[in-house]
Amino acid sequence: MIKDVEILIVGSGFGGLGLGIQLKRKAHSSFVIIERANDVGGTWRDNTYPGVECDVPSHLYSFSWKLNPDWSKTFAPGGEILAYMQNCAKEEGLMDNIDFNTEMLKSSWNSSDKKWYVQTTQGLYTTRYLVTAAGHLADEYLPQIDGLDSFKGEYFHSARWDHKADLKNKRVAVVGSGASAIQIVPKIAELASEMVVFQRSAAYVIPRPDSIYTEQQKRLFHRMPEEMKKLRQDIFWGGEYNFIQRRNVPKFVNEAKQMALGHLKAQVENNTIREKLTPHYEIGCKRLLISNQYFPTFNQSHVQLESSALAKIEGNTLIGQSGERHENIDAIIFATGFEAVRPPFAKRVFNAQGSSLDEQWNKGMQAYDAISVHNFPNLFVINGPNTGLGHNSVVYIIEAQVDYILGALQQMSAEQKTVLEVKKSAEDQFVKQLRQMSEGTVWLEGGCKSWYVDPRSGNLTLVWPDFAYSFRDHNSKFHREGYVFS
Repeated sequence: MIKDVEILIVGSGFGGLGLGIQLKRKAHSSFVIIERANDVGGTWRDNTYPGVECDVPSHLYSFSWKLNPDWSKTFAPGGEILAYMQNCAKEEGLMDNIDFNTEMLKSSWNSSDKKWYVQTTQGLYTTRYLVTAAGHLADEYLPQIDGLDSFKGEYFHSARWDHKADLKNKRVAVVGSGASAIQIVPKIAELASEMVVFQRSAAYVIPRPDSIYTEQQKRLFHRMPEEMKKLRQDIFWGGEYNFIQRRNVPKFVNEAKQMALGHLKAQVENNTIREKLTPHYEIGCKRLLISNQYFPTFNQSHVQLESSALAKIEGNTLIGQSGERHENIDAIIFATGFEAVRPPFAKRVFNAQGSSLDEQWNKGMQAYDAISVHNFPNLFVINGPNTGLGHNSVVYIIEAQVDYILGALQQMSAEQKTVLEVKKSAEDQFVKQLRQMSEGTVWLEGGCKSWYVDPRSGNLTLVWPDFAYSFRDHNSKFHREGYVFS
């Protein structure tokens, strides 16, 4: 049995839900979201580790057209964000448009039918428009460590947390020191008899200005939604101010660096440990982290910092690149991030010539208006190339991309066309402008290795190299001149 729809969306995270809800509101009846799991939520469904929270304030990390007056605190816990997304899907009547436990295996453009043929674990779909909304944090990265198969204890990735694992009074190793690790480490330190943290490179960490919303504040938000909108604007422009530092402007770089290093000095007592936790690259080059609990964890006598990457495993002995051996480890938690630079979904999307999106992106991801790729007709990529932000809310970016897709569909309908394909010249010109915008930023000149930059080309492929508002100015309106219609 073949299921035919006008629009097929892959993934039910913020990207898939955002587009689906707007299609529903505009009475588009022929669309479906396929979701490989059994619930909506994307990364907020998958990441259930202890201490999981957002590092963008809740009132901004949500849809502008679906405000939530009941956030419990400034930075919402992961379960609360998942509940918000579930409520969005249910309240907007979207559940009937989602096919769960349905994973995209292969999508191929058929030039005769002018349609995408999408093979899934539940059968074949055909669709006029294919929208991938897999996100940057969809597929975990587990490093290939020499000797991992010899390890006798439990090990798992932070995005696939094993809640059956008993870590109490165990010797636990945490591999990684990024955004997930800084939330996990303080929680595991409360359980473990001993803990070692493998830090490939130190992170800049700033204070987390978290606070509980009182019942009085929540009632105010219910009665006066404009107060939520005002708060949202304040948070947004505060984030935009922080972008200036990414442009490598010395005054703002030094301001941010002093905040981070002052936070470290105030929280870590031992000079040797403090030196190990001090980054030796420019602030903002890698993701800037926020925590009040991470640094103090290393003041505890049963917590050890290994200031090098995990290099090798021999049974239950873990060996750092420094040569330091850590013996009798009972469990390993890999907080090692995601396959963001080279997204796995790109290996499953093929054009009419049989070439995959991954093959075309052999020197790094790129797209016209950060959403359309030449040689791939009727394809839109939400949360794809140059859509990440290091200073503001990705939901803001997603909303701009949803508006862009709606504009494209409206234009196609007005001209009574069925196929649109971006011009290669338009994509090349857009990417050239991005490269120029990227020059001089801390991401390229900060002296660090980060997941924002594709190692194959050295190009900045994950992050939008400008203010968030400029992304909306550039990429929320469909640009007819960049496409060929047929």
